[in-house]
Amino acid sequence: MSESSIAGPCNEISEVARVAKNSSGRMLPSFFIVGPPRTGTTWLHEVLSQRTLLPDPTKETRFFDNHFQRGTAWYRAHFKGAENQRVGEVAPTYFASNEARERIAELVPNARIVCVFRDPVERVFSLYRLKRAYGMIPWSLEEAISRDPELIESGKYATKLKEWWHTFGHESVLPMFYEDLRQNPQYFVNSVADFIGISRFNLTASDFKRIHSSESMTLPKNYYRTRGATLMADWFKARQLDNIVSIVKNSSLIKYFLGGGPAFAKPSPEISAKLYELFRPEVEELENILGRDLSAWKSRPAVLQSAAG
Repeated sequence: MSESSIAGPCNEISEVARVAKNSSGRMLPSFFIVGPPRTGTTWLHEVLSQRTLLPDPTKETRFFDNHFQRGTAWYRAHFKGAENQRVGEVAPTYFASNEARERIAELVPNARIVCVFRDPVERVFSLYRLKRAYGMIPWSLEEAISRDPELIESGKYATKLKEWWHTFGHESVLPMFYEDLRQNPQYFVNSVADFIGISRFNLTASDFKRIHSSESMTLPKNYYRTRGATLMADWFKARQLDNIVSIVKNSSLIKYFLGGGPAFAKPSPEISAKLYELFRPEVEELENILGRDLSAWKSRPAVLQSAAG
């Protein structure tokens, strides 16, 4: 690799960091909930949005992995609210992104990072359903596992956690478990609140009911129409026209773009067994470094269970 190719990304980060540090206006986030995807992050965004300042109306800006070249002014524009609130972002795509991790460290070196881990095989099934439902990929589950790197890469929990630890330090990275969220949501949010530096709060009855699931998702009625709508939504978001996307998403028009197709088939026992074996070394390493028994993640029947996030 040439010196110029190495210097390019470094110079890009340094320049954006310089602008960020010298520009006036809203502060950059002090905490990031980095996922990975399908670990209750949508639910966390909803309950934390009432107590902290998060991007609005779009949950995920994708700034540190996809839109970094747009600069911090573009990023800051997503945070609208009281200046005295704790600022953060719930961004599950950052977990497996080396670029996102390095850029966050450059711009917000003292950031608090929250990771949430879930049975990696169940999480793959849930993420696959989401991607298919929104027209992000057209493949069968077996094809997607071999063709979509994110499905597997974002399940390398131990590897990625150690990288976040190395970059930010153990004291600044909080590992949490999706099972704790499901079994005791109040304990879960108390731990997160303490870590990111906000007052503890009591969950309401509606908070307990809002844990999302991909179980109700179906294949799109028309893949190309759904795919086009997703790409158009991304185009609007990149141009800070998030309100248009939000209006459509919350209107009856959404039924034209999402759903309407057949239900997802359950994964075959062969695919499930293959995935459990694939993730076993990561699960065992996570057990070692966190001291938690994760036997249930090592082999289990392919039953699609309720999934949040």
